[in-house]
Amino acid sequence: MGNLPKFLPITVIDSAQAVPAEAHQHQHDGAGEGPRSLGQPAPCRLFVEDTAISEADIAREMQHHRALRPEQSRAEAARALVVRELLRLEAQRLGLLAPAGGRVSDEEVLIQQLLEDAIEDRVPTDEDCQRYFEQNPERFRSPDRVRLRHILLAAPADDVAGRLEARTEGERMANELKEAPHLFADFALRHSRCPSSSEGGDLGWLQRGQTTPEFDRQVFRLREGLAGFPVESRWGYHVVSIDGREEGQPLPFDAVLPQIRDYLELQVRQREVQAYLLQLQERYRVRGLEEIEAEAEIG
Repeated sequence: MGNLPKFLPITVIDSAQAVPAEAHQHQHDGAGEGPRSLGQPAPCRLFVEDTAISEADIAREMQHHRALRPEQSRAEAARALVVRELLRLEAQRLGLLAPAGGRVSDEEVLIQQLLEDAIEDRVPTDEDCQRYFEQNPERFRSPDRVRLRHILLAAPADDVAGRLEARTEGERMANELKEAPHLFADFALRHSRCPSSSEGGDLGWLQRGQTTPEFDRQVFRLREGLAGFPVESRWGYHVVSIDGREEGQPLPFDAVLPQIRDYLELQVRQREVQAYLLQLQERYRVRGLEEIEAEAEIG
């Protein structure tokens, strides 16, 4: 496995910022040298052919690659810069020209032109889409819905005492409403800190994903009727009543055909881009990337 080239990501293609000009100015200056002292160009451990990608280059690119650990962000940034340089070298080799006949100077335009020329657009057939539809029926259903009323007892996430008080009040209120459910709208009007209080706490029909994730997870597990306990969210605690529930239904093929075609077309294009990048990695030698990736895995 160690001798096989790795797949490189293509996120660099969509990067909002091109590699700064000063990054290329000293690309060749530090080749093969160790760490520099303060005030000198940053050391280089990463190379594509004779082009050096310095630690300063990687640090600038890291802002576009957020990760849980800096080692992961650094590795993703390094991969992105390697991909950019592979594409730049190939475009240079091919001598790409702008439509008007002048040489392309903007790297992003040049890279996009290169990919458009190298990657063939393949539109999936209806048979391909039908096959995918039949193999993945769970992906093509209308969303589950619940009809919901709530009373929000607001408390900031960092207010421990306030949240404890809100939970206690929610438990008391839920017990009262068990005995007098017809008072829910009145309780909402007097106690809820949600704009829905004027509507008796009614939020209407909600689909999965329309509320905050922690609230969403809990309410879709509840049975119909008044919940016996307050539901916690980042906003506080909620006394909740589920007044209706609709399970998602299978969608017909014709309704989801455009969605499936777009998805499959994207998948095919991504595979072709990855294969193309592997070819470039065989043509242009990459040094140092495996070590940076190994550090990210260990860290």
